Amino acid sequence: MELVNKNSIAVREDRNLLVITHLSQYLDFVTGFGGLLVPLVIWLTTKDSVIGMDEHGKSVINFQLTLILYLVIGIPGILLFGLGILLLIFAGILSIVMPAVNAIRASNGESPSYFGTFRFIS
Repeated sequence: MELVNKNSIAVREDRNLLVITHLSQYLDFVTGFGGLLVPLVIWLTTKDSVIGMDEHGKSVINFQLTLILYLVIGIPGILLFGLGILLLIFAGILSIVMPAVNAIRASNGESPSYFGTFRFIS
């Protein structure tokens, strides 16, 4: 662990917490909620004290908001055009694959990269 003093706040490197932040998105599959709330709480409470948390947290929140947008567009798209099912399948595949890929990237010290994500928070 590396400790750096930044504006009288102890900053540490904690890759495990970054990995947990990415993997906590799977709570949606287990409990039906929490995939946005838990990473949001982790990000807001540790963004100033963990190296890389601000970047990783913003990526996770942007990804979760993008998935919600895909659902909001895809469900009526099924009724209107029938093509909304393709958007929902795409969102489902992304929601399974991308958190795992980015958890591995976080454990290796790399920057997150979520495919198909809109940047709501920059």
